[in-house]
Amino acid sequence: MSILCRVRWYDIMDYCEVADAMLKFTDERSEQTDDEIWLLQHPPVFTQGTSCAQKPRNNPDRIPVVKSNRGGQITYHGPGQLIAYLLLDIKRLGLGPRSLVNNVEQGVIQLLAEYGLAGSRKSDAPGVYLNDAKVGAIGLRIRKGRCFHGLSLNVDMDLAPFRWIDPCGYPDLAVTQLVDHGIHHDLHKIGDDLVRHLGGLFHWKSLH
Repeated sequence: MSILCRVRWYDIMDYCEVADAMLKFTDERSEQTDDEIWLLQHPPVFTQGTSCAQKPRNNPDRIPVVKSNRGGQITYHGPGQLIAYLLLDIKRLGLGPRSLVNNVEQGVIQLLAEYGLAGSRKSDAPGVYLNDAKVGAIGLRIRKGRCFHGLSLNVDMDLAPFRWIDPCGYPDLAVTQLVDHGIHHDLHKIGDDLVRHLGGLFHWKSLH
């Protein structure tokens, strides 16, 4: 069975504005509502998950720190990082939380393999890694069988702010990006390729 998934591309958007829009969409959707993926970038921002109390150890650029209703700990978003927000009816897809995360990780791993890179996952630290450095982070929220928030993929960005935090709550976790591994595709190509891989795993028919 193919499930329709609407793919929406946006520009650089404020984190809190998008978080509010995701919550509204999730609360107002019905059983007939198509799934959606929102692809975008954020201006520089640190976000804290629901159980996170950590703040940046250093913040010379005065980057905003905002509380998020996603799971997970603290992370950083900024221009040059691809954000893919997954607004999915996981009950309709027949997925539980673990299988949802596994499929998202697998979609990123398949994307990296297409680009000639060997991505991997860690059982105790969700996300996708290149040579033990994190390239893709996952933070999701499930509400009444529907998920929102999603994943971030470091493409070509300023990684310095990651050094001011424990990324995703892990001290000394190394962070990397695609440009440092010889990948120079623009974000739109990477986003479209990612949607294609996720679509194969979730059995979507994408609508652009």
